[in-house]
Amino acid sequence: MTAKVLVEASEHILTITFNRADKLNALDPESYHLLAQALYRLQHDDELRVGVILADGKHFTAGLELDKWAPIFAQSGAPQIASGEIDPYGISGEILSKPLIIAVHGLCYTSGLELLLNTDIRLGTADTRFAQLEVQRGIYPCGGGTVRLPEEIGWARAQRYLLTGDEFSGQQAYDWGMLTELCEFEQLHSRARELAQKVAAAAPLGVRAALKSSKTARLHGDTAALSTVFDDMGKVLKSEDAAEGVRSFMERRAARFSGR
Repeated sequence: MTAKVLVEASEHILTITFNRADKLNALDPESYHLLAQALYRLQHDDELRVGVILADGKHFTAGLELDKWAPIFAQSGAPQIASGEIDPYGISGEILSKPLIIAVHGLCYTSGLELLLNTDIRLGTADTRFAQLEVQRGIYPCGGGTVRLPEEIGWARAQRYLLTGDEFSGQQAYDWGMLTELCEFEQLHSRARELAQKVAAAAPLGVRAALKSSKTARLHGDTAALSTVFDDMGKVLKSEDAAEGVRSFMERRAARFSGR
């Protein structure tokens, strides 16, 4: 049986690829847990420094496979995060502390959009089609969209799409600041890999500290983030990588960071 989610590690990068093109990469419960397991691996494998989420086929995802999820929602109200998993939507349990890059195209509906909103570097094509369709299906977004979409594109604009389920395009998302870059479809995955290599080549402790500070500001406010900046910097400055950064500067060469 073909795996629904492909996971590959190389060059300190964990690449996670949705592999259900025949189902428009709809997210069923099995795929959700495979994704959650891959993110746990990213978090806890010291050799891995950055993750990339991609999708095969014409579409990133058509969203949740609702008929498979309806019994779960009816019984428990939310997916249960198991041991050895990290919630891909960052709502409950352990929060991922390593960077995630996502590259989307075609349809990026409901759960796909909410997944994107919980990543850090976001690539898409100009004609990507985004939508929070839940209100057209008798439910509402429960993967963070009601909180994060207003943060990303502004309250009034977000409500226009959250309350109607209408689509907006990759070009609009980029213009509003929700996407990092627009790419041609043919270059989308290679560009994601290129950016992942740049992140992986940077100092891992510095990258994680920068991401931690950014996430703290987003979740708890600027004051909370600024209150720990110099404490965290002190810890990073004691690392072997900080010493290597100085040496590489003095020797005018590229740094070779170990993550220690």
